[in-house]
Amino acid sequence: MKNILKITIVLVFLFTLSSCWSDKSKPNYQYMPDMYKSVGYETYSENPNYANGMTTQLPVDGTIARGKVPYDYENSNEGYEAAKLNSKNLLEVNEANLSNGKKMYDIYCISCHGKTGAGDGILVQRDKFLGIPNYKDRDITEGSIYHVIMYGRNMMGSHSSQLTAQERWQVTMYVQELRTELLK
Repeated sequence: MKNILKITIVLVFLFTLSSCWSDKSKPNYQYMPDMYKSVGYETYSENPNYANGMTTQLPVDGTIARGKVPYDYENSNEGYEAAKLNSKNLLEVNEANLSNGKKMYDIYCISCHGKTGAGDGILVQRDKFLGIPNYKDRDITEGSIYHVIMYGRNMMGSHSSQLTAQERWQVTMYVQELRTELLK
């Protein structure tokens, strides 16, 4: 009985080992061939996998991209005025938010607006940009600051692609702190 078990084990081992030297010209079975050799479609080409037959698909109406926060005010003077009156910062004024607001301000704003918000940044000193506003001279609110960071205004471009919604509100909070210091 022991000999039969030993012989069986040796035969199974030899059979398994012999499968390693089999002819490789015959491929194994592929149960999902599309997973092995997927069909590549060009961006604007026809694609039979979609109802409209196109590869490029628009997002479904009403969906919001991951990581994006909707902003209810349009990029116009009316939107600016509405944001100035109605938009409020929901972040808590604390050291962490102010610290990150300062960090973002130092990266994106200080070169034009200056360290204190007086409109005397290094680019203004070198006459690269003129007419940068002083925060104390402007009638600004947290809504108007956020709106300008979001869309830009006059010579200032939008910073919405560089800053997340939270970072924009943190910069807004820091700008309000600078304005308070300037008004003293």
